[in-house]
Amino acid sequence: MASIIIATVPVHGHVTPLLGVARRLRERGDRVRFLTGTRFVEPVSDTGAEHVPLPDGADFDDRQDLAQTFPERVALKGAKALAFDIEHVFVRPARAQHEAVMALHARERADVLLADPAFAGAAFVGGHALADRPPVLVCGVVPLTIASRDTAPYGMGLTPLRGPVGRLRNALLAQLAARTVFAPAQRAADEIHRALFGRPLPFPVLDWPRHAEAIAQFTVPDFEYPRSDAPSTLHFVGPISASGSQAPLPPWWDQLDGTRPVVHVTQGTIANRDYRQIIAPTLEALADDDVLVVVSTGGRPLDTLPALPENARAAPYMPYDSLLPKTDVFVTNGGYGGVQYALRHGVPIVTSGGKEDKPEVAARVAWSGAGRRLNTETPTPAAVRDAVRSVLDQPVYRGRARAIATSMERAGGLARLVEIVDEIRQRAPRTSEPAS
Repeated sequence: MASIIIATVPVHGHVTPLLGVARRLRERGDRVRFLTGTRFVEPVSDTGAEHVPLPDGADFDDRQDLAQTFPERVALKGAKALAFDIEHVFVRPARAQHEAVMALHARERADVLLADPAFAGAAFVGGHALADRPPVLVCGVVPLTIASRDTAPYGMGLTPLRGPVGRLRNALLAQLAARTVFAPAQRAADEIHRALFGRPLPFPVLDWPRHAEAIAQFTVPDFEYPRSDAPSTLHFVGPISASGSQAPLPPWWDQLDGTRPVVHVTQGTIANRDYRQIIAPTLEALADDDVLVVVSTGGRPLDTLPALPENARAAPYMPYDSLLPKTDVFVTNGGYGGVQYALRHGVPIVTSGGKEDKPEVAARVAWSGAGRRLNTETPTPAAVRDAVRSVLDQPVYRGRARAIATSMERAGGLARLVEIVDEIRQRAPRTSEPAS
């Protein structure tokens, strides 16, 4: 039996994929302690894992606290918004995250620490000698953040540019971003590392997964930029989800009978307060088209939606394993997990931009050929209609989505992730269990 710590920031899209991981590890008899926000006590406990609350300095409720705690964040967009989140939401809580992990490890030695990339405390756990800490496996629930000569800096939403010109562009942008946009987050990381180890963090904070024992990216190479300088520790395991079909069938389900194309639109479960992001323009854009628009509010009451046209149906949640095989186009504001879920079923995508990692997700949708990207957080109905019609009318998009789905079927998923956990355990130094 292995002793595992799973550690995530208290954000729904980061916690949810790792619930399935926790459940699988518990089913095979492993001891699992899941360190995350207090609002996730019930879903973590349902997996059989032990929920461990983050300390106050690292815990928040992503459904309501961010805008209240950081009102200046609301006006930020693009790389500036991402840089703000990296500094204030992810890096500054990292000291408390680090202390929580090391305290758990001291209480009961862990064989492996599974951490999401935004759990920056794991970067500082890695600063200890391996004999004194658990080896770290990064679980890639967001687009790959590691720096490369072949890619633009993370957060800019720029697709790769090949050849010497592309590498020159990337190098210049990396220097500019390090001096400006990401400098505050790096200074905060350096302060924490200096307090713990007497020196600044020896690498860019966004590049910390490169220095972990392994990275398990929750997608396939077809959806991630190639990097000639990627570490040998990088593995692609395909999408991993905790659940897909727990929502009940809505009363209008029998109308999904194949007589007209189905366009599913959602803004996920967190960034779903302002329907102008993608739901409202999609409803307006397709109101007169011969399609059936299926809306998920991500749990919000249906009466919060704008007026539904005749060809639209809505539900708070959808049974995705049943819906996606019936879906012709998936329209989204760019959540990484939702996009992977749609591609797993071979569904092409239309995505807007948005904040957090969403510009990077949208850029990969365009680069992979699996859909269309709208380069704005609030697209016009005309832009949405043009994109949806293109995806419906041009088979190349569905063809690419189906090719990615085939790669995902072969990637291994949870089984491959568990293999990586065991490989890390076997390589870790053997030490005696501390006395209880």
